[in-house]
Amino acid sequence: MAKNLSRRNFIKAGALAAGALAAGALPGGGLFAAELGKSKVYFTRDLTVGGLKKIYGMVNQNLAGRIAVKLHTGEPGAPNIIPASMVKEFLPVVPNATIVECNVLYSSPRQNTEGHRKTLEGNGFTFSPVDIMDAEGDANLPIRGGKWLTEVAVGKNLLRYDSMLVLTHFKGHAMGGFGGSLKNIAIGCASGKAGKAMLHREGAVAWPGGPNFMERMVEGGKAVTDHFGPRIAYINVLRKMSVDCDCAGISAAAPTVPDLGILASTDILAVDQASVDMVYALPEAQRHDLVERIESRSGLRQLEYMKELGMGNPAYELVTI
Repeated sequence: MAKNLSRRNFIKAGALAAGALAAGALPGGGLFAAELGKSKVYFTRDLTVGGLKKIYGMVNQNLAGRIAVKLHTGEPGAPNIIPASMVKEFLPVVPNATIVECNVLYSSPRQNTEGHRKTLEGNGFTFSPVDIMDAEGDANLPIRGGKWLTEVAVGKNLLRYDSMLVLTHFKGHAMGGFGGSLKNIAIGCASGKAGKAMLHREGAVAWPGGPNFMERMVEGGKAVTDHFGPRIAYINVLRKMSVDCDCAGISAAAPTVPDLGILASTDILAVDQASVDMVYALPEAQRHDLVERIESRSGLRQLEYMKELGMGNPAYELVTI
């Protein structure tokens, strides 16, 4: 685990957050609150479409033109994804929006576009076109300041869009420890045949995990955030938080973490930091499984390396709406 993001520090921050939560408010700060300046992270306990629409209105100021809505639409029958019915009711408030995805690298119906479209239909995403961005090939985006990669292959159609809304189901992940906004754009926008292999492969090892994988994933995410600049916003939905990703489909473990609400920011690091902090703020029995998954995979390295690459601010002000 990264030395600055120890379990002791997280539990200490979580205890402070838990006290605030019990008092009916959750002032933010993360682990680096002593730093000058804080990013705003908006929070609502309202997990309905109404809550999603309201929190979107707090972070959408710079979204214009053709807006890509990046979702994880899940493997066949995935039980924990943001429900298609919820997305259907929400999408009309996002002007000129298109749901976007990419094919996957692992063995799955979603490895190819035809199987991916059948999965989308089975999971209820029939109400709107879904752009599988790598269906027609790849495009390379530069990665500035990374130590592993200089570029990453994304789905070529990403270049069609002027802005991006990253609509993320926050949960655990078998390799990443947790999957937040960073994972949604880093792995999720990387093309299935090329980009995902670039992020997952280290030398001759096809699927290494640990801190080095976290760093490559962050570098892939930085390519996307740099591409869109200020024209990107992030919403994390903290519901049905299994230790497993939605890529586990029907085999995903049942969630043991209670539903918490929705977080949103224009700062990718702040929104993922706040999401992790909320999990760590829970009583031990409730947080245990997800925290164990995060720490056993060195997942906290995502947050530290995003800070090192200047992708955002881990100090945040939590604004409850």
